[in-house]
Formats: sequence, C-alpha cells, structure tokens
Amino acid sequence: MTETIDTGGTAPLITPELVALDAAPGSDKSDVITHLAGVVAGAGRADAPEGLASDALAREATAPTGIPGGIAIPHCRSEHVLTASLGFARLAEPVDFGAADGQAADLIFMIAAPAGADDMHLKLLAKLARGLMRADFTDALRSAGSAEEVVRMVTEQVQPELLKDGASAEEASAPAAAPAPAAAPAPAAAPAPAVAPAGGERVIVGATSCPTGIAHTFMAAEALEQAGAERGITVRIEGQGSGKIDALDPELIKRADAVVFAHDLPIKGRERFAGKPVIDVGVKAAVNDAGRLIDQALAAIDDPAAQRVPAGAAGGQGAAEEDEGSVHWARRLQRAVMTGVSYMIPFVAAGGLLIALGFLLAGYDVANLYGKFSITDYSLTNLPGHEFVHTITNSAGDVLGTETITLDRSGLPLYLGWAFFLLGKAAMGFLVPALAGYIAFGLAGRPGIAPGFAMGVVAEAVGAGFIGGLIGGILAGYFAAWLAGLGVPRWLRGLMPVVVIPLGTTLVVGGLMYLVLGRPLASIMTGMQNGLTSMSEGGASILLGVILGLMMCFDLGGPVNKAAYLFGTAGLAANTTASFEIMAAVMASGMVPPLAVSVASFLRPRLFTKAEVENGRSAWLLGLSFISEGAIPFAAADPLRVIPATMAGGAVTGALTMALHVGSRAPHGGLFVAFAITNVVGFLLAILAGVVVTSALVVVLKGLGHRKAAAVAA
Repeated sequence: MTETIDTGGTAPLITPELVALDAAPGSDKSDVITHLAGVVAGAGRADAPEGLASDALAREATAPTGIPGGIAIPHCRSEHVLTASLGFARLAEPVDFGAADGQAADLIFMIAAPAGADDMHLKLLAKLARGLMRADFTDALRSAGSAEEVVRMVTEQVQPELLKDGASAEEASAPAAAPAPAAAPAPAAAPAPAVAPAGGERVIVGATSCPTGIAHTFMAAEALEQAGAERGITVRIEGQGSGKIDALDPELIKRADAVVFAHDLPIKGRERFAGKPVIDVGVKAAVNDAGRLIDQALAAIDDPAAQRVPAGAAGGQGAAEEDEGSVHWARRLQRAVMTGVSYMIPFVAAGGLLIALGFLLAGYDVANLYGKFSITDYSLTNLPGHEFVHTITNSAGDVLGTETITLDRSGLPLYLGWAFFLLGKAAMGFLVPALAGYIAFGLAGRPGIAPGFAMGVVAEAVGAGFIGGLIGGILAGYFAAWLAGLGVPRWLRGLMPVVVIPLGTTLVVGGLMYLVLGRPLASIMTGMQNGLTSMSEGGASILLGVILGLMMCFDLGGPVNKAAYLFGTAGLAANTTASFEIMAAVMASGMVPPLAVSVASFLRPRLFTKAEVENGRSAWLLGLSFISEGAIPFAAADPLRVIPATMAGGAVTGALTMALHVGSRAPHGGLFVAFAITNVVGFLLAILAGVVVTSALVVVLKGLGHRKAAAVAA
C-alpha cells in the first residue's frame, strides 16, 4: 500500500465501508475506539489500525470526548491516517465516554485526520461537529436503516457539493477516479447575517478553541449560537480551530454588548474585544450548557462590576491574521516578545514583593547577609541575633580575615524577613530565563521552552542581563522553529520535539552565546546601566520620567505599557538608586489613568454613560493598586479624548517622581507597598499632580464633545 497522504479537498470523508450499524464491540470505550480504528484501516484509509487506535486513545486520555445527548467524538491526528475519514458506529449497547450529563453514548464518530491535513479537511470536520449539536440530525442517525442512508445524511452536512442532483449515496461516497467538481468548501463558522442586527437588539460575540482544534471548538460555537437564537438575540462565535480561522467581522465586534470565550487554548486576538463584559470558561462548559453562558453574558451587560476583556492580553496574539504563516515576521516577533514579557511578570511581581516584605520585617541591611551566611544555621527555636561574623577566605581556603556585620533587627522579625528576602531573590532569579524561555516558546511552541530557558541562564552567566535574555530567546526560538520545520523520516518525528530540537538548539545557540555574543552583549548591558545611572543623576532624569510616563499611559496594559514596565523591573536586579527611581516613575505613572477617570466621572457624571459612572466607582481602587487596566472601559469607549489626557498626566507624574528622587524597591502594589518607597510624600504629590492634569483634560475634552453633539442635534 502506498503511504501517500491524501490532501485533496474532494475525497469523501465517509463511505458505507466506514459505517457500522448496531455494532457491539465491547463495554468499554477503548473497545469502541479500537473497533473503529479497524473499520477505518479496513476501508484502506489507515495503514495500521493499532497505531491509529493508540493515537486516538492517547487523545482520549487527555479529556473525555463524550458530549451530552448520547454522542461521542473520539478524534486525533495520526501519522497512520492516509485519507481524512469519519468512522461511524451506532452501538447496540451504549458505552460511557465521560459525557457531562452522565449518559452513555450510542452514536460514535471517529474523526481520523492525517498529520498533514489541510484547511479544507479541518473545515469539513468542523461542520460535522456543528451538525451533531442539532437534535434532528442525531435523531435521523439513530433511525437510519442502512449505511448508505447514514452516508448521505453525513455527506449533506459536511460535503454537500459531492451530492449532485440525482446522485445516489453510493455515488457520493465512492472514491472518485475522475476529478471531482472544483467546489470551494463552505466556511466552518456560520456566516454573519446578511442584514445587520436591529439597532436595539442585543449582540454577543466570542471565540472557542480546544486542544486539537477539531471537534469541541466548533461544537461549542454551534451550541452558543443556537442558545442565542432560542433567546431571540444575535450570537456569532469565531471557531479558532486548526488551520485558517474565519474571523468575526470587526464591525460586529464593535457592535457587541458582551463576549463569551469558551477555550482550552489562549484566544487569538483578544485585544479586538477589549473593554467588553466577558464570560471566560473552558470549552466543555459551552458544549454542556451554552444557554447558561448566554444568560450570564446578558446579565453581565448591565453589571458594572462584571469582568471585562483587558487590552494587551497575555500571549500577544494578533488581531485577525489568517494564520501563522501569513503573519509578517515583525508582527510575529512582537507577539513572541510580548509573550515572554507576560510570562515573566509573575516572577517579577512575586519576587519583588517578597523582597520588599523582607525589607519591611528585617530592614534593608538584610541584603548584606546574602551569599555570606546561611539561614539554615537558624530556626524558630534558634533565632539570629544582631551580629554576624563572616570568615573571608581565598580560593585555596586560607583565612584572610573576618568581617562583622551588625543589623538593627534580630530575632523573629529578622528570621522571617531574611526568609522572605531569600524567596524573593530566588523568584527574581528566574526573570531573565523566563523572559528568554517564553520568547522562544512564542516563536517555536513547546520545543522552544527548554533551550530558551537555557539561553536565559547563559545570558546571566556572561553578564548580558535581560538584553542577553532577549537576544538569546529570539535566536533560540527561530532556530528551534527552523528545526521543527525540517522534513525528517517518520521514525525520527517523535524524537524531534523532546530530544533533537532542544538538544540541537541549546548546542548551537548556546555555543553562539558563549563564544561570540556574550562579551558584546555584556558590554551593551553595562553601558546601558551606566547611561541610566547618569541620566537619573542629571537633568536628563526628568526627560526619562516623561518618556516612561507617556509609555505607561499610552495603551494601558498593551505592548508599549509592557515595554516600559519591563524596562523598570529588569533594572531592579541592579539594586541601584537609579533603578529604584525608574521603577517608581513607572509605577506612579501607571496608577494615574484609573484614578483620574474615577475622579472625572465623579465630578462630571453627565459626561459619561451610566456604565462608565459605575466603573468609575471602582476604578480608584484599581488605580491605588497599580492596575492601569482599570481605565480601559473609558479609553475603549472614547480613545481620542481619554488616551491623550492619560498620557499628559502620566508624563507629569513620571517627570515629578524623577525630579523628587522617589524610589521604589517593589515592582508592583501601588500605594499598598508604600513601605518599600523612598520619599512617599513625593510619590503621592507626583500621582496627585498627574491625576489633576488627566481628570481636568478628560472633563474639558468630553465637555467640548458634549457641547458639539448638542449643537448638531439642535
């Protein structure tokens, strides 16, 4: 048998040979899957039934494929599949496939996709998943009297272009020797209505995704759209399955009142939905009870406290590019860097706040103990005192002298503070490796993580810091992606992601970092640190504060905001006055937008919608906590007035913090980490000045727009 994967779009997915009616393969789902794998292989569509069964069972082990209504859809991509196929079994005795409603399944479809299946096959498979959410379709399958009847019904659902006028089920399902008519497949997602929703009608949009991108992705989308139709509202869902994505119309998204995300993978292009109320759940929740999710989304529309889609979502996925291959290289690189920054931030936040808490309990001098004394020499019953004597030795172990360190803290506060400080240092030690590792992940997927982390460690070892981690992660990601794209024999494919790619990438890129790039990158890092120190100590510090303030308030959690935040947090490891002042400018500026819009909506509520006024009542708390995203609903609704105003206030705050030499040893927390801020009075004055500027500008600009609209109406 020739092992050639059929990638043509006109081969039928199902034939009578792939249908087993009233079958009794066994009482366990593994028996059913093994039986269907044999059916697919017996029809000449797979080269090894045991291999296909193994791949399908491995997929089944990750999550049950049973769905409510007595249906199961085991599915997988497999190297053993020669032609995309649908194996179908109607069981004489239902078998449990783990459906949420507890009902055993009697209708079983095995979706067998080749490892190299193209977009056309994936769309056809998606249409089957949507059909199975309709009761009339499943009832007809249960009452079908022959395999040919099943073939016709399924073909009508997934490949209607193969059913020519007067064609029989056998003709439709027979493997055609002559070329089939060139017919474009219908899109996987239900198309948007030709007529736009009426002005007063509620509109809900969203996106779905599952790990394989084949079945549950589109079943969830169909279930949500059906639930919307039952309630008389417009619901349009973007199925983010494997292959090309049929993106939602941007105008429909703009009109939407709420968003539903049902996904097990990150949603691509989350920023398109920024500022809208969101229900965010796993994909199975939509398959099992879509009506409840739609009801929750409707309730969230009028709830000012409802969760909203933030701008600059983690992962940095782009808006509506058709697929990875069509994304411009610069855009793809930006996404990868943003992915690295997003995954790095939790390490920074946890580590920085633990260090700050350690300073609060043990005093700043606890840092002098690092690397000289071991906390394991003490315990809760043997607490440390004020004095520590450090023996200084050379590399040969000869004693050169002693050093006495005296602290103003002792006992339990010192012991606990020391422990928190060490925990924070350990977490901060992952800053550069996490940045590099997840940049590589953004470019190459999972195979890039290990070599990316290794490049981060190498960057630290050669003194290149976060600049080295950035470069090392990018190189590791591109090299790992190149290796992943090589055509290799089938026997080697299984070793590629776990052995060949990590080993080869670490060897090549690591060698390049150590032997070629290490010293130049370290020089760049040293020069930048020296430059920042000189700027923060001279008149240029105010200009630096203005730039950081503008960046923090430009996109409120987006790429520019994250770049400024990375700039501030990466410098904390240097433990210098300059780095602390930069961090303070970043944090204070980021607190201004939510505080200012809260003040503005309180002072002039007539200029804002009812929902914005309600949001303003909670935005002040987000501002005090340094959560810039609290201003997103206001910026999303009126960006041309709100964003320039927030940038102006941020620039004022950034400049004042630098001029007043405010410093922050904590990377997050806002006013709640005041204990880690030097010159707290200056910190508060700078924030107050920025809030006054921004709130005044928002009121003035919105007032002008309000009067203009009133004049036009008159």
